[in-house]
Amino acid sequence: MKFLDEAKIYVKSGDGGAGCVAFRREKFIEMGGPDGGNGGKGGDVIIEVSKELNTLIDFRYSQHFKAKNGMHGMGENRSGAGGDPLVIKVPVGTEILDEDRETVLLDLTVPGQKVVFLKGGDGGFGNAHYKSSTNQAPRKATPGWPGQERAIWLRLKLIADAGLVGMPNAGKSTFLAACSAAKPKIADYPFTTLHPNLGVVRAGDTEFVLADIPGLIEGAHEGHGLGDRFLGHVERTAVILHLIDITQDDPAKAYKAIRKELAQYGQGLAEKPEIVALNKADALGPELSQDQAKTFKRKTKIKPFIISAVSGEGMREMLFAINDIIQQNRKLKDV
Repeated sequence: MKFLDEAKIYVKSGDGGAGCVAFRREKFIEMGGPDGGNGGKGGDVIIEVSKELNTLIDFRYSQHFKAKNGMHGMGENRSGAGGDPLVIKVPVGTEILDEDRETVLLDLTVPGQKVVFLKGGDGGFGNAHYKSSTNQAPRKATPGWPGQERAIWLRLKLIADAGLVGMPNAGKSTFLAACSAAKPKIADYPFTTLHPNLGVVRAGDTEFVLADIPGLIEGAHEGHGLGDRFLGHVERTAVILHLIDITQDDPAKAYKAIRKELAQYGQGLAEKPEIVALNKADALGPELSQDQAKTFKRKTKIKPFIISAVSGEGMREMLFAINDIIQQNRKLKDV
């Protein structure tokens, strides 16, 4: 299944049915009077959150959605049937944006949540509605009210507890595969990861969801590399894990470059709790890894974890540190 996290669609609720002008005509019944029924209500457009979906790929080739119109009224005081509602299913974590792609109309984060997004038009009145003691034979009926329509953007932001960021080839996919059952693509060239991946990580008796996004490079906020379009998937996380390749000449420079991109992106990412890890320690050995960590701490004032996703070195301690922050965040939400 391909991953798609943005889609533009057009939605329209159903039009109301027209009212009817009719008169009762039966043998032996004089002056039967008006008996035209009202039109039926148009169908609503309902957006439902489904935990069975994890991508917006269904909207790649289907962009137009229209609810059923209400039926017109009929004689013998028969009202028209209401139009069937249209239910659009979206994944958990979907945002509904206005056509400007900035105004957030809905933020859908609860599985099973249903929202009436557009209401169907009301049905028109038949002539039976207008009869009175002073107007006993009205020939008036009204058409149904039109439904609502608009173009909207769907933007998926994955629901994860922790987000994994770093330069290309920092070993993020290897790390995700090592600590979860996820099977991301792993190769020895940059930008192996082209879309976000999720993995469930176990730390003691608890579990948390880790999101791996494609690598960032300097100037990502200006569109360099794959840009920063995938950073939205770590906006909802409680903590960011910053993975850095310890074998490069200046890990501190790489760290500062990514921090700059997070600050340029905004949305509070730069203020989130952060854990920094120097990965691929197995390639340098214990002594050189410690030297790199000391140099990194001197330049950034941050003490990093020294880990190896391949050998498992330092992984347990770091995962428990991530889990502690996540559990604290969950307790704050429950208060």
